Amino acid sequence: MGSGVQAQEGYGFKPVKEIAVTSVKNQAISGTCWCFATTSFMEAELLRMHKGTYDLSEMYIVRQKYKNQLADNFLRRGKGNVGQGSLSHTFMNAYRQVGILPESVYTGIQYDSERHNHSEIEGYVSALAKEEVLLKNRSEKVEALENSLFDIYMGEIPQQFTYEGKEYTPASFTASLGLNMDDYIELTSFTHHPFYKKMEIEVPDNWEHQLMYNLPLDELQQVIDAALNQGFTVCWDGDVSEAGFSAHAGVAIMPDGGEVKDLSKSDRARFEKLSPDRRRQEILKFEQPYPELAITPEQRQQGFERFKTTDDHLMHITGLMKDKKGKLYYRTKNSWGTNSVAHQGYVYMSPSYFRAKTIYIMVHKDAIPEAIKKELGL
Repeated sequence: MGSGVQAQEGYGFKPVKEIAVTSVKNQAISGTCWCFATTSFMEAELLRMHKGTYDLSEMYIVRQKYKNQLADNFLRRGKGNVGQGSLSHTFMNAYRQVGILPESVYTGIQYDSERHNHSEIEGYVSALAKEEVLLKNRSEKVEALENSLFDIYMGEIPQQFTYEGKEYTPASFTASLGLNMDDYIELTSFTHHPFYKKMEIEVPDNWEHQLMYNLPLDELQQVIDAALNQGFTVCWDGDVSEAGFSAHAGVAIMPDGGEVKDLSKSDRARFEKLSPDRRRQEILKFEQPYPELAITPEQRQQGFERFKTTDDHLMHITGLMKDKKGKLYYRTKNSWGTNSVAHQGYVYMSPSYFRAKTIYIMVHKDAIPEAIKKELGL
C-alpha cells in the first residue's frame, strides 16, 4: 500500500472548507512554480468574483519575466538573477506590463515536448545574459535576438485572437477579467526586521527586491485562517525540503520525534529504545496523525538564519481539512500533476509546518482582519 493511500486512510482526512479553484496543473521540467501557484490563485480570484472558470497562460507571464530578468541583470553588470525562480510579485509586475492570455491561445510550448521543459531555454537565457554584459550594450539587435529566442521556444505572441467566440487583443482580454494587481498583498514574519513595516525578504528569488509587510507569527497565521474562512484563497511560498514534507503522501508536518503517546503499550516500549533519528523515520511513514512541534517565532527565525528554512517552492492554499482527531490542515494545491502524488495533487499542510516553513504568503487585502490592516496602514 503506497504512502499516499496510508496517509488518506490513516489520517482519515475530511474536508472542513473547500474553496472553488481550477484544476491541478503540471509545471513539469521547469522551475516555474511561482507562476503556476500565482496563476492558480488568480484563477481562483476570478471564480470568487463570479467571473467564470479560466485557464490562464503561465508561460506568457514567464516569457515577460525572462525579459525583465535580462534587463535587470544587464544593469547590475551581470550580478543579477537569471534563473527560473521568482516570487508572486513577479507575476503581478509582468501582468501590469503585458497583461495575460488564455492557455489555449499561448501554451508556451513550441518545441518537441508535450510538457514544459526549460532545460534548453534556461541555458540560452544565461548565455544571452552573459554576452550582453560583455558587450556592454543592449542594442535593438540584442532585444530582437531575445524575442526570437522566446518566439522559437515559447511561440510568437498573438496580436489578436478569438476566445469563447469573441475577438480580443492581449490588452482587451486582460481588461475583460477585471483583476487589479494592487488588491494583493504579500506578508511575511521574521524577527530581524521591525513588525508592521515593509521589508525586503533576503532570498535569491526576490531578484526584484520587492518589499512585503512583516507581521508577528501569530498574526500571520490569523491572516491565513481569516482568509480561508471568508472564502479567499492564499498563495504560499516556503520550504519543502523537510523530511516532514511528502508530496507523494500528500502531507506536510513538523513531527515531534520524542512523542510516543499515540502508540500501543508494546509499540511504545520498542519506540523508546530507538535513536531520535530512527524515531523520526518511524513517524514519517505518514500512516497516522502524530504529535507535532509547537513552533515559536524563535524557532522559525533560527531555521531561517541557519539556512534550514529555504525558499524552495510556491503552492496555492485553497481550504481546510481535518484528520480523524479533529486537527486542522491547510488544503494546498501543488503544481506537480496528479500522477504518483496523493489527494489528486494536493498536500495537506499542518499549522505547525506553516509556522515553521513559510517564507511569505499573498492574499487579497480584503481578506486581512481589520485590526491587522489598521496596524499596517492599509
